[in-house]
Amino acid sequence: MVLQPPQQTFLVESRELLADMENALLKLEQTPDDAEAINPVFRAAHTIKGSAGIFGFDDIVSFTHVMENLLEEIRAGRVTIDADMVALLLLCGDHVSKLLLQTMGENRSMDAETRTEDSALITRLKGYLNEDNTLPIPSASDAGYGFFDEPAKPVGNVSNDAWHISLRFGKDVLRHGMDPLSFVRYLETLGEITHIATIFDAMPDAEAMDPESCYIGLEIDIRGAVDKHSLEGAFDFVRDDCLIRILPPNSKILDYIELINELPENKEKLGELLVSSGALTENELEEGLLMQQQLNEVDNEKPGQGSKTKLGEILVGQGVVQNELVDAALKKQDIIKENRAIESSFMRVRADKLDELIALVGEFVIAGAGSRLQAQLTHNNELIESASTLFGLVEQIRDSVMRLRMVPIDDTFNRFNRVVRDLGKELNKRVELVITGAGTELDKSMVDKIGDPLMHLVRNSMDHGIESAETRSARGKPEVGHIYLNSYHDSGSIVIEVSDDGGGLDTDKILAKAQERGLITPDQRISDNEIYALIMEAGFSTATEVTNVSGRGMGMDVVKRNIESLRGNIAIDSISGVGTTISIRLPLTLAIIDGFLVGVGASSYVVPLDTVVECLELSEADRAALDTRSYVNLREAVLPLLRLRDTFEVTAPKCRRENIVVVKYAGQQAGLVVDELLGEFKAVIKPLGTLFEHLSGISGSTILGNGDVALIIDVPTLLQKAKDQDGSNTLHPPTKRQFLPKQTL
Repeated sequence: MVLQPPQQTFLVESRELLADMENALLKLEQTPDDAEAINPVFRAAHTIKGSAGIFGFDDIVSFTHVMENLLEEIRAGRVTIDADMVALLLLCGDHVSKLLLQTMGENRSMDAETRTEDSALITRLKGYLNEDNTLPIPSASDAGYGFFDEPAKPVGNVSNDAWHISLRFGKDVLRHGMDPLSFVRYLETLGEITHIATIFDAMPDAEAMDPESCYIGLEIDIRGAVDKHSLEGAFDFVRDDCLIRILPPNSKILDYIELINELPENKEKLGELLVSSGALTENELEEGLLMQQQLNEVDNEKPGQGSKTKLGEILVGQGVVQNELVDAALKKQDIIKENRAIESSFMRVRADKLDELIALVGEFVIAGAGSRLQAQLTHNNELIESASTLFGLVEQIRDSVMRLRMVPIDDTFNRFNRVVRDLGKELNKRVELVITGAGTELDKSMVDKIGDPLMHLVRNSMDHGIESAETRSARGKPEVGHIYLNSYHDSGSIVIEVSDDGGGLDTDKILAKAQERGLITPDQRISDNEIYALIMEAGFSTATEVTNVSGRGMGMDVVKRNIESLRGNIAIDSISGVGTTISIRLPLTLAIIDGFLVGVGASSYVVPLDTVVECLELSEADRAALDTRSYVNLREAVLPLLRLRDTFEVTAPKCRRENIVVVKYAGQQAGLVVDELLGEFKAVIKPLGTLFEHLSGISGSTILGNGDVALIIDVPTLLQKAKDQDGSNTLHPPTKRQFLPKQTL
């Protein structure tokens, strides 16, 4: 089923609302006395119900209506929320998510299993409700319409208990796949429509009529247990295309007069229409026109102020309300206007459009580099300066476009609150999740791909890391365990840490299992870091039994592959009895990087600039010594070296002089020996073909300004290779890195 843009927007916004609802329920479970925490839950169910009604998704409407009834009872204090009810509402959120997927499918209806689940959940929800549970009819204040917070039946109110809706459809409503009649049908589900009139004033002559355009308007009176938020929600997806005005029951006469003035049709005709519908009497209409005349007189005396300000002055002068109420109401209106201005400053853009833009900018960068190179070959100073200016603008465009894709990682982190809660109940463990650094930004494409690896790591920490409450008490620990999710930027990369204060990794058990599987020999000596790395071997597991969570030896190897596919790496630190930290280090983006271009023979290589520490010339003495050793003395410290000529088997003759590019990554440092230093370079990353995708030490390729291909160095892999050939631990700092976030120590 191909979704229309309004339906796609509904699906995206509904998922966001369900995520907000889940977070609010988890918070409510911890603080059941927090009366405000139920509001986001009610708002989510209420908005999804209203939006689903517009598209005719009756299954979603009927289910969320029962949810909404219970939530309203909770908000009113007539039903007390407890842990069982929170668990039920979480299941309801999962069910609504399932309904969204099924209604967007080909059949647009529930399958048998989902319908059974739907009935069971509705029965459980109704178990908390009495038969006479009904939503109270809201007042104008409850609907949030008037500019008085607590109006005391001001003089000039209309005696009408129905809501009045003035609706003028925009011309493009039909083109956007919306049926005007569907809005009327949905309003009938909210209450009783007591009067409806169709307005044809915008209808052109037959010769000028466009069959794809909509020209009608509606004047509707509706009575029932409904609030203004519900009525507004019915028009969420046409709000930008339509003119919509909603007046609550018992509105002031001047509200109707203001409505008449705002609508495009003939004012006398609209007045007659309101009288004929029963919204106003003829006397009320005349009274309103008289008050409007007073309002206009005040406007002439004090031009430049809004009509609501003048109306407030008139009503204060008549003794209807106090001046303090007017001031407070106007201040509230200013806040609402400011919030709407902030909301209107954002717009939703499809991710594939950003991908296309970034691809074009990448080609722009390559073309700019080529133009700059050609300008330099001409030795024309004016042309060189012009090309440099153009290239500078290209870099600014590149940086701006890259920032468009940077999003906070908080949404990914917050989804684990539910995971920790549910898995803790399944494993009978009390665990709290502590999130820090959620505002750290990462490329959107990487945020989407990092979720599954993090899910596996969090579940592993819950199952293998955190001990049972009895074991923790026996070890002198609090019964409640903690899992820490932390992220931060470091040297042009983003680091994501998953830590726990559990029992740590059992090196003896890992070694025994590795020897049993033939991964190491009994007499082989390996470091702690190498022992920890064994758990990421395919099929490796130290669990004594298979459970729903773990024990099959499938997962950590997949996590490692997924991280490496993002040009990242994963490291493990652990202290027995204290805890474990798994660190994931990723590049900020997968599209364009700042690089340092080097030459080896006739080949060119790009080293990611954020890993480059310094460059220096390889002395003749050190060059001669490299035949027998693979390191040099750098300021009284041992620096392991790796000759790219030997690593990549370059057969070109050696140059008379060589250089060292000192690189550092995740606390490890080594030197890459190259022939030439060619300077900084903006590299547009191109993936390697399937024939070369498993090439060790290379993470991608790029196109140079002259059209040649340069390979991008995989620094972490080469650092590990330099360490292995050096045969020492000189790549690692002498002290063990911190294994838990600072705030947990």
